[in-house]
Amino acid sequence: MIESYIHWRVSPEILVLGPLQLRWYGLLFAGGFFIGFYIMRWIYRQENKPEKDLDTLLGYLLVGTVVGARLGHCFFYEPQYYWENPLEILKVWEGGLASHGGTLGVLLAVYLYSRKRREQPFLWLIDRLTIPTALTAALIRLGNLFNSEIYGKITTVPWAFVFERVDPHPRHPTQIYEAVVYLILFVLLLGLYRRGVHTRYASGWLVGIFLVWVFGWRWGIEWVKEPQEAYSLGIPLNMGQLLSLPFILIGLYFLFRRTSANFG
Repeated sequence: MIESYIHWRVSPEILVLGPLQLRWYGLLFAGGFFIGFYIMRWIYRQENKPEKDLDTLLGYLLVGTVVGARLGHCFFYEPQYYWENPLEILKVWEGGLASHGGTLGVLLAVYLYSRKRREQPFLWLIDRLTIPTALTAALIRLGNLFNSEIYGKITTVPWAFVFERVDPHPRHPTQIYEAVVYLILFVLLLGLYRRGVHTRYASGWLVGIFLVWVFGWRWGIEWVKEPQEAYSLGIPLNMGQLLSLPFILIGLYFLFRRTSANFG
């Protein structure tokens, strides 16, 4: 029966030149930011914002994403290990990034960026950043697939993957589940923006859709995903689900509030 499943044996490396490695994860991660840059340039042109600011914004986002995602992984999922080995936190190249931490890092980075640019207030900016962020999230999950990480629990569904670099058991390809969810969200948000909904609703409405969609689906998919934390919480929910709940609530607030806000 196991032969009918999809056997995933793809190498995470595209090219190896001595100590240098080109990996699918890094290529897809960088590709998300590259494409996102051009999406934001198109948006800035649509709304007559200074394109020269995009280089600075990209720098803020890269630092916020990587630092936030790394610290999120270290302190949400393996706190004991990293408290005992703090220098290991710096070894980002060895893997270990958490999307909840990355989201917090991005929000902080955008806040710091927008404080110096009153014509690009916080909520105005993150509304528009949800579009490329959804696409980047999908590409990152495909990177996780190439790394054979963040996989699901053992299952017998016909589309199960056998991650041969992990073990011989068929598992839910949760990386693909999330990638598809984020790709659909990207199409949805882009379509809503093109229809001009950002001009008819309070600032933060697209953010609300993004947070509820991403972390609502994340909460559900966690039921079939192997726990990422290196310890037991002693409750039915795992860390990924607990961390998703505040983001869902914040998203609902932005969706249903009646007045616009400007955190410039």
